Amino acid sequence: MIGTAGHVDHGKSTLVRALTGIDPDRLVEEQQREMTIDLGFAWFTLPGGREVSVIDVPGHERFVGNMLAGIGGIDVAMLVIAADDGPMPQTREHLAILDLLGIDRGVIALSRVDLVDEDWRDLVTEEIRELLVTTSLKGAPIVPVSGTTGAGLDLLMAELDRVLDATPARDANGRPRLPVDRSFAVRGFGAVVTGTLLDGEIRTGQELTVYPAGQSVRVRGLQEHQEQVESVTAGSRVAVNLSGIDADKIRRGDVLAPNRALTPSMRLDCRITLLHDAANPLDQNDEVILFTGSSEITARVTLLDQESLAPGLEAWVQVRLSAPVVTLRGDRVILRRPSPAATIGGGVVVDPTPPRHKRFQADLIRNLAMLAEGTPADLLLQILGDDIVEAGALARQSGIPDTMSLLVDLVTGGDVMIAADGDRATIIDRTMVLRQTRFERLASTVESALVEHHRGQPLSPGIRRDDLRGMLGIRSQKPFDALMRALQANGLAKADGAVVSSAGFQVLLNVAQRRVADAFLASARANPFAPPAPEDCGVPTELVGALVALGEVERISGQIVYPTDVFETIRQRVLDKLNGDGQITLAEYRDLFGTSRKFAQSTLEHLDELRVTRRKGDARVRFVGPGAAC
Repeated sequence: MIGTAGHVDHGKSTLVRALTGIDPDRLVEEQQREMTIDLGFAWFTLPGGREVSVIDVPGHERFVGNMLAGIGGIDVAMLVIAADDGPMPQTREHLAILDLLGIDRGVIALSRVDLVDEDWRDLVTEEIRELLVTTSLKGAPIVPVSGTTGAGLDLLMAELDRVLDATPARDANGRPRLPVDRSFAVRGFGAVVTGTLLDGEIRTGQELTVYPAGQSVRVRGLQEHQEQVESVTAGSRVAVNLSGIDADKIRRGDVLAPNRALTPSMRLDCRITLLHDAANPLDQNDEVILFTGSSEITARVTLLDQESLAPGLEAWVQVRLSAPVVTLRGDRVILRRPSPAATIGGGVVVDPTPPRHKRFQADLIRNLAMLAEGTPADLLLQILGDDIVEAGALARQSGIPDTMSLLVDLVTGGDVMIAADGDRATIIDRTMVLRQTRFERLASTVESALVEHHRGQPLSPGIRRDDLRGMLGIRSQKPFDALMRALQANGLAKADGAVVSSAGFQVLLNVAQRRVADAFLASARANPFAPPAPEDCGVPTELVGALVALGEVERISGQIVYPTDVFETIRQRVLDKLNGDGQITLAEYRDLFGTSRKFAQSTLEHLDELRVTRRKGDARVRFVGPGAAC
């Protein structure tokens, strides 16, 4: 992907037409005014046989926003500078943008050489070399050329071919991301969007999501260079025909990617450089316009480590956006002032989904520095922190390619563990993971809490799950449930329904407690379907709980407790009645067991809770469905 850059009226579009035979100025207004206003596109084949796409950008200062919507996806820049003018204001601005975007491969096309003599051309060439010295295009070849006469076109194509030979290929195996720069409707086909595929591959029939809105769509068709194709890979300029959305519901700045691949955010943590020739410092809470991918969003800045950012210097910045955006760590951003309009700086996204930060926090700055400079493994561990998160969410936040394989390596190395009871080498999007050190601390806390609980309350089966979750400070249920699975899988705890106990714990009754329990069980069996209340037999609440834990009784309510074998008889006789008559009423239950309304109603309600029965009007019928008790 080659992108033009340069001042207005320096011959960018003329040069593209000469190279490709395609007029990139597609708008009527552009052709009438003979000036590029929006992005234009063309393609051609280089002498070595390589097919390349070209994005032609507007050079006028009023349309820098349009330029930024397309330039971020290019591999090689073709900076066009007119020989009869030399470097001009947008030459310098476009060059600064290329520098901030980290685009370090390019060719300088010294255009309109047919209008100057050799001495002037040499003078302008030297001026260009001096301009490039402090930029990412330092040392780029300068090729004299004329889009009008064709002079130098062969040399220009040869230099582009040579530079592209040395350009690393994009990651075709990563997750696909397509920033949308155009959206329109085609009669009979529906919505069509265009963009440059940054990573991965898109295939016909693939299910994707439009971010940040989250609308699900399907790829009906793909075109590359106006040819129908079945798939496109990273670096391709592509048109995508979508089903499941109207063209007016998707716009420039949206991103196509797989479901759950990206997370919209209203904040970005960035390392920002202010241009040395910026007119003013960047101050706390200044308003800026942020450009990333094809997005253009008004924002305000929080300077995290400086009172004010002077021209030419760098700072850690949290950008607070006026609308959600989707980025990955390592994406580039450009900042412009809204008035007077000017590019003032740019930088790199370090955290694409950060929380709101306070300023001048030393720990925060150290963490951001690690995110910016660490190895992929360091970054994953840093982002994971002390949380228990889904692997897919971690991958989206980190932006690291092939996060799942990296997590497997970290699990194997003992740095990370899977909070589940499955195969430890199997990690999918919804797999919950946490740092091994975090798990060890949580496990130690749980073990100590359970030992203390069992020592103080030997008849209690354990700590209620909700109480334990609050004790650990885990707000959400899902990570807590994952932790419980991991504790059980490692033999460190035992979860039984709503109660958690030590793995080897068992309720044991002393001689006096056993005597009281046996007396109660005998009394209950003497009148099985209307047993006495435990408190009437001198059975304390904690002893009832112990008998429940031991499986000796079924507690229906605080006052109704059946011996387990008695309750099993009740359950089976109710099922027999349902199998025979299809239903049982409260009165029928009362008559069947020769008991009172109090026992009948409470017992039937308990059977409802156990999904043995289901209330239907004034009767109960057999419960049928997931979780039904046989």
